[in-house]
Order: sequence, then C-alpha cells, then structure tokens
Amino acid sequence: KSISSFFFNFIFPQVLLLACAEDLECVPGFQQKVFYIEQPFEFTEDQPVLNLEFDDCKGNNKLNFEVSNPDFKVERDGSLVALKNISEAGRALFVHARSEHAEDMAEILIVGANEKHGALKEIFKIEGNLGIPRQKRAILATPILIPENQRPPFPRSVGKVISSEGTEGAKFRLSGKGVDQDPKGIFRINEISGDVSVTRALDREAIASYELEVEVTDISGKTIDGPVRLDIAVIDQNDNRPMFKEGPYVGHVMEGSPTGTTVMRMTAFDADDSSTDNALLRYNILKQTPTKPSPNMFYIDPEKGDIVTVVSPVLLDRETMETPKYELVIEAKDMGGLDVGLTGTATATILIDDKNDHPPEFTKKEFQATVKEGVTGVIVNLTVGDRDDPATGAWRAVYTIINGNPGQSFEIHTNPQTNEGMLSVVKPLDYEISAFHTLLIKVENEDPLIPDIAYGPSSTATVQITVEDVNEGPVFHPNPMTVTKQENIPIGSVVLTVNATDPDTLQHQTIRYSVYKDPANWLEINPTNGTIGTTAILDRESPYVQNNIYTALFLAIDSGNPPATGTGTLHITLEDVNDNVPSLYPTLAKVCDDAKDLKVVVLGASDKDLHPNTEPFKFELSKQSGPEKLWRITKLNNTHAQVILLQNLKKANYNIPISVTDSGKPPLTNNTELKLQVCSCKKSKMDCSATDALHISMTLILLSLFSLFCKSFP
Repeated sequence: KSISSFFFNFIFPQVLLLACAEDLECVPGFQQKVFYIEQPFEFTEDQPVLNLEFDDCKGNNKLNFEVSNPDFKVERDGSLVALKNISEAGRALFVHARSEHAEDMAEILIVGANEKHGALKEIFKIEGNLGIPRQKRAILATPILIPENQRPPFPRSVGKVISSEGTEGAKFRLSGKGVDQDPKGIFRINEISGDVSVTRALDREAIASYELEVEVTDISGKTIDGPVRLDIAVIDQNDNRPMFKEGPYVGHVMEGSPTGTTVMRMTAFDADDSSTDNALLRYNILKQTPTKPSPNMFYIDPEKGDIVTVVSPVLLDRETMETPKYELVIEAKDMGGLDVGLTGTATATILIDDKNDHPPEFTKKEFQATVKEGVTGVIVNLTVGDRDDPATGAWRAVYTIINGNPGQSFEIHTNPQTNEGMLSVVKPLDYEISAFHTLLIKVENEDPLIPDIAYGPSSTATVQITVEDVNEGPVFHPNPMTVTKQENIPIGSVVLTVNATDPDTLQHQTIRYSVYKDPANWLEINPTNGTIGTTAILDRESPYVQNNIYTALFLAIDSGNPPATGTGTLHITLEDVNDNVPSLYPTLAKVCDDAKDLKVVVLGASDKDLHPNTEPFKFELSKQSGPEKLWRITKLNNTHAQVILLQNLKKANYNIPISVTDSGKPPLTNNTELKLQVCSCKKSKMDCSATDALHISMTLILLSLFSLFCKSFP
C-alpha cells in the first residue's frame, strides 16, 4: 500500500485514539467506520486489501462479515481480500459485521490519487469538528453509519459520543432534525454514557444523512462544552427494484435495415445509491413475440439499454413477416446483473416500418368499359395490387392517363379506401363522332420507389371503352334565340322561325315543334316549319315582361321510339310605344278652413311607358266657371306640380278637375279630379266629418242659375 493510504487508514486513526485514550471506553462496532484506499491497477486474488477491526466489547462471539461486492470477502481476522483478479470494483464497498452482541457497517471508498484530499475532507470534515480541531474540544463525536431497513428490536445502539471532561453532573444533549426537529424522535442519546441509539428503521431513499449537534451541559442545563456536529449517514441497502418510468416504449426500424441498426433505448431507474452496485443496472431481453422469422431478432446492450437489430436485412422484410409488430419483455436487474439483484420489467414495442420496395401492379393488362353517349360519371374501377403498408404513401396509388385522351373527356382518381382507380367521363361522349376509345393508364405510388426497384410493365394497363348510341333530342340553333319587336304589333304577326337539328344524323328522323311555356299565351308555333306568330297583343307593360324581355320555351320532338325532345328558349325584346296615359297622385287632399298656408298639395305624375313617352308632364286645371276663381296649379318640375287655394273655403268636399299630358308623339292626356276636403281645425285637431256636403259642381250650378235668374229680371 502507498504511504498516503497507510497514514490515512492506520496512523491517523491511531493518533486520534491515543489522543483521547485516557477518556475512551469500548464502543461496540467497527473501530473505524470509513476506509480510504487508492485504486490499484488490479486487485489480486487472495491478496489482502486492508484490515478492518470490529469489536463488540464482549469477545466477538459468532462474528461474521458480509461484503456488498461478491468479488470480495472478509476473513475472520478482519482482512479484506479479493476472490479473483479484479480490474474494476466500483466506487465503494460496504462491509456489514454482526456478532452475538453487536452489528455495524463500514464503508470502503475507492478513489484515485487526486481525489484523496477531497474525499478525506468530505468524509471526516477536517475543517469542522474532527481530525485536528482548530480549538480544543473535550467531545469526540465520530461519524456514525447506519444501514437502512434494520430489523427490530428498537431502540438499538449505533454509536457513542465521548467527553474527556469529567465534570460532576455533566450530561450529553443531542439536537437537530431527527431528534427534536421533524422528523422527531428518530435518534436519542444516553445523557450519562453518551450512547447514541436509533428508535426505528431508516430509509435512505427518504433521508440519506442527518446532521446533529452534541453538547455537554451541567446539572442546571447550561452548556459547558460544544456543540459539536455529529454526522449520521444511512448506508444503502438493495431495497428498491429498478423501474421503467418513461413508457410506453415504442420504437421504429425500417425494413431491410443493416444488422446492428439501433432501434431505441430502454432506461430504468433505481432509487438506491447510484454510487453502489445496488443501483448498477444491467439489461436483458426475456421474451420476444412473435418468434419468427427468428427468435432472436433483437439484442439489448446490457449497460446502455440500446436495442439493436441482429438479423440480416433479408429477414427484416415487412412483407414476409407474420406481423410487423414485435413485443420485447425487457428486464433491468441491479447489483450489476448478479443473481441476487432485484429486477423490474417493461414491454418494448418495435414496429417494422415499410419502405416502398414493391411497385403497384394492375390485376390485369386490359379493362373493358361501356358508356352511353351523353352520360358522365364513373364507368370502370381499375384494380391494382401492392404489397406495401396500406397506411403509407408506399401503398397509395396515383393514376395517370398517358394516351388516348386528347379532348380531356376522361379523368381518373384514386379511391382512398380501396386504392382502385376510378375512371370517369367528364365530358359527354358522342357516338356519332367516335364509338370507341382506347386509353393507356399508368399507376405509381405517392412515395418514390427505393433506388433498386423500378416500375415494370405491370404498372400500365389499357382500357377499351365502347360508346353506345342513344336517341338524342333535337338541338335548337342558336339557343337561346333572340328577337326584337315593337309592342302592340298586330295579332298574327311573324316573330321568328326557329331551327332545330337532330344529332342522330344516321337515323334520318323528322322534327315537330310545339309551345312548351308561354306565360302570357301570346304565341303559337307551326309544328312543321317552326314559324312563331302572335296570337295576342304584345304588351311591354305586362307583368310577364321582365326588363323589356318576354321569355317563352319551345320543344323540338324527333320521330324516334321513344321520341327525344330538345328545348329552345326565345327572348323577345319589346320596344315601347306611347300607349299609356300618365296617372296622377295623390287623388285626395285635406286643408283647414282657416288655414293660413293655402298651398294645398304637391301632385306627381307617372307613366308606365318609357322615355321619351313619359316626362316632362304638362299639368293644367280644367276651366273654372263662376264669379271668381278658387284655385290655381303651378308646375314645380318635369314630374310635379302644386295646387294652391286662392282663398279660404267653407267646410265642404270639392272636386278639382285636372289634366296631365305626357311627352309622347302623339301625346296622351289623362283628365282626372283631385278630391279636396276643407275641414274645421281646432286645437291642432282636424275634423272633416259632418261637412255641408256641398260638391263644388253643385255650387257652380246654383251660382249659374242665380246669374241667369238675375239676367231675366232686370
């Protein structure tokens, strides 16, 4: 061993113990809890590594040792030896000793030369309260190591604190988390002897270490020495199984991948101390389902957990496999995979992904289809086979018409459910032009083929299409037909002679004509020659005329069996003539008998005819007879005039004769009357009831009679 190791493991503890020998009592357990050795190039079989001293203070009856690493053992005299030549022993070893009266745990740290000082400082806290203290202390509190999961009985002694001061009545007092702070009551100390005991089993995964303080008090409770830190470390036991926490685990590998292709990584977690073999995991495949074409399709790296393929690319063929999905039961075992290790399992699902290594092929070289002329829609479904995965673009087919479709009368689309090619007629076919069509169609995949594969002759097919002749209806030329006529032309006038031909030129059929829709019943058609004439006056102002256009439909019927019909549309644009007198609005006006504003009403005029047969309108009052004029009319603009009273009138109903004339050539005049009610108005209310019922024409008659009477009797 090196001088530094010798000093650390043997000289330093002896100096420390001798310094306090006069105050020390026998403490059951390992006399040194932590050992430090420098990693050699190799541990040699049966060669002692170091000596461990255990004393239960009662003769060490039935003493035996257990080592955490099965490649080592401890002899009866405490010598640690290797059972075989070992080049790597890990970072730490734990030795558990048990006799008839005591048990204890020691830790052996294996580090490199450059780690010694740091490890020494960390373990023994040289700068704290162990080793050579900065100030003299009478309390000696060496670190205590306690295995987790100890079995009852409790409490059990785990260590001892020593004080060199012999003050009468002095007592030890222990404090910190685990004593008087949560979690309380785990540790306690004998006030007189300094024995430290644990009251229940510890769990390293819950709390790995405790930092307590020890002090010495006098009889009154006053501190006379300390506090000194007491470190308690919980020694890990292999009490946690490896766990797979990141599932589900699904990996993918492309078919035909080279041997050794990495598929996925499985990683398990072990809650035990990662620096010990308790958490040193090794992986293994327990089961593969299915077992064909090989029971060992995959291998898992025992240390990394990487799953790789181990079969040749030929066997990794998705199309020849029983199923493209494999399930592996993966085991993770701690203790480096030794039989004593704890295990955990998980299932890894591996999917063999498809690549486009099979081109689509038509199920036959030639397909037949029959379609009637004039019909559109799907006429035939082209079937193909493809061995690739139906859920991928390596299976989905794309069809193309590569010959025989110059007029773009055909289209082909893929049925997404069946992968068939649906060939459709999109422009009606004409038997008289061509009774047969031949199409050349190719099929490819959405995804490109892999480099070593190409599309072959089976990826093209021919479609023979036969067009069936049907009796087609005659066709009007042109359609729609347009003509312009003046409204009010005489009944019997010729409007138009229509022309319809039969597309079935080979059948030599005759055509007859008839009226199909004539909303106003104005027209008739010669059934033989197609001449359309009027049966009534054409009226542009009719409700059947929209935007000056009258629309009628006519039929052309051939002599086939059964006969076929064609429909023609006729639009007649009607020119306006001045055949409507203007109308006046409103026809009723009211005014108060004491009104100050004698402007009675504004009159408007309208005309159903079109310009220039409408405005400007001319408004006039018919001749007023009597001793004096009662009203007058004034033009406001081309379409409106105002009626004004010349004086207030008595409550009565009056009829004012008015004429309105349009601007047509010749002009038309409408003579009408405006009814004027003179009402009494009180408190903003107009009362037009109970009038004297004197009509203005009666008043004028009485005035005329009175005038004649006066002239007869001078």
